Amino acid sequence: MPMDLRDKNRWGLKRLFRSFYYAWTGLRYVFSNEQNLRIHLGIGIVILIVAFSLSISLIERAILILVIGIVLSLEVMNTAIERTVDMFTAEYHPLAKIAKDIAAAAVFVFSLIAVIIGLIILLPPLLDLFIR
Repeated sequence: MPMDLRDKNRWGLKRLFRSFYYAWTGLRYVFSNEQNLRIHLGIGIVILIVAFSLSISLIERAILILVIGIVLSLEVMNTAIERTVDMFTAEYHPLAKIAKDIAAAAVFVFSLIAVIIGLIILLPPLLDLFIR
């Protein structure tokens, strides 16, 4: 498509709604096909239920929501990277494996950070609740 025709369609409500539709389609795909996303989402829901049951501050709740959102977003990006690599390599390739491993490592690293943040925020009120 010539560049001048593409530029005409840059803005508009139809294009905006279509982009939301594509994002929703991608999210449904990841949720349906990626076990790890469902695991992270389940753990995130449990953490939020615990957080809203305890008397923690609004800022701490917001931090937990942000951290959970980042973990889920990284999982979605990991899936996108894996599918892109799969599109270009039908058979095993060491660089493809490295790219996929690194994308998975990003999720893993931030998941560990999320656990640490969760413990920092939730452990004191949980200890107060059970030690009293």
